[in-house]
Amino acid sequence: MADLFSNTAPWAPKLPDAKMRYFESFIPKEMAADYYNTLLENIPWQQDDITVFGKTHPQPRLTSLHSSTLKSYTYSGINMLPNPMTEELSAIKKLLEGVSKIDFNSVLINLYRSGKDSNGWHADNEKELGKNPVIASLSFGASRFFHLKHRTQKEAKLKFELEHGSLLLMEGGMQENWLHQISKTTREVKPRINLTFRKII
Repeated sequence: MADLFSNTAPWAPKLPDAKMRYFESFIPKEMAADYYNTLLENIPWQQDDITVFGKTHPQPRLTSLHSSTLKSYTYSGINMLPNPMTEELSAIKKLLEGVSKIDFNSVLINLYRSGKDSNGWHADNEKELGKNPVIASLSFGASRFFHLKHRTQKEAKLKFELEHGSLLLMEGGMQENWLHQISKTTREVKPRINLTFRKII
């Protein structure tokens, strides 16, 4: 499995105040399909309520937090208690650690069931992640457009598709200086599973 990365060249656009590396074919398609099916069937998915601008509604996606520690994780007012790392998640974590050189201890998994599911503009800048965290985002299933915009430089924007089996590494000052989202789409898309590995300190 370690040989997968050696054959994959990343796309690394020059972004102000941040670093990003995107590996379009990080995990082979058939292996990625196996991971997708296993995760879809075996992950204990949940749908939490989220409060935005004083209004509470169901989060527009399903989630599950898994960790090798007992530390909870709080984002957007939601406090999540972790499930254990599965065999598949541990194998993926080891692979990503070889690329990022970060000892990840947690993964937040998102299930986008259709184009109606989304994740609004945000940054993974919770205090539990420390300053300038590295976020490893792995995608299985249908591709979705990923949007980035700089917090202060209005002309600094980026949009591209996250493909099945792809890896996106967000590094440097990405979470401090940029926002990102997966927006809703009216086009018909099949489900997508997104694993965002992080180190909670």
